Amino acid sequence: MYKLRLFKDKFMSKLMLVLTLASVSVLFVIGIGLYYHSIPILHKLSLSDLLTTSVWKPLKGLFGFYPFIMGTLWVTGISIIIALPLCLLTALYINEYAPARIRKILTPFVNLLSGIPPVIFGVWGVLFIIPLIQDHIAPHFVAFSTGYSVLAGGIVLAVMIFPLIVSIITEVLRTIPQDLRDASLSLGATGWETTRKVVLKKALPGIIAAVVLAISRAFGETIAVLMVCGNNAVVPHSVFDPGYPLPALIANNYGEMLSIPMYDSALMFAALLLFVIILLFNIISRVILARLERKLAS
Repeated sequence: MYKLRLFKDKFMSKLMLVLTLASVSVLFVIGIGLYYHSIPILHKLSLSDLLTTSVWKPLKGLFGFYPFIMGTLWVTGISIIIALPLCLLTALYINEYAPARIRKILTPFVNLLSGIPPVIFGVWGVLFIIPLIQDHIAPHFVAFSTGYSVLAGGIVLAVMIFPLIVSIITEVLRTIPQDLRDASLSLGATGWETTRKVVLKKALPGIIAAVVLAISRAFGETIAVLMVCGNNAVVPHSVFDPGYPLPALIANNYGEMLSIPMYDSALMFAALLLFVIILLFNIISRVILARLERKLAS
């Protein structure tokens, strides 16, 4: 009986190892598959031409991805700039200041946002954000704007990633021992000083991890951003210019790829490019996070 228990224990350990390796290997399978389908365009055009040129004319065999890369970075950057302060203050209020009764009401409403389909956010952006930018915001800064811009995409995307960041930061704040707060208050610090100098400092690695996850999701959002960005293959020079993120490029043109030479490979390269950007961003963020954790621990 004892040997049977040991066998079961070893078997489950090996099974979990196999399943874990299978899950991790999906990442490599995706990368290899995208690279394999991108080989034709990489043989035809150099990597520098693909990444640094701005001309997108598939019928002439010209595939410059620079406008799409910049559109992706503009939209994602704007969304994080808008969402991070709101999410941080919301999480702090829910965890540190809100009474229990209000906390029980606010938390489900925040989580409810994560269950709304992206197309609903896109429709909301078209009906409300686009007219707001076109009629009330853009006239104060530029001569004319249709409202379909990277700013609109950033606002819609900020609302979409809002519940994710708030949920993670709230959970991080809950892991901070109450003794640290009590010790700070007993030394004469105010509630805000305790929050700023003790709670936020202790929670900083978790906050960075939340932002990393949110940015990774923001890079890949498609439908809602596609509906409000304008989808014009030019490099944005201001927040009121239209943009064309990589996910929108893939979603908009995938059905046409069979009729145009090299289009299939170009779109696969766009997917590979998005995959690599997210992967590199996560690796760099993990390195920074590890160094920050070591610094705080010391």
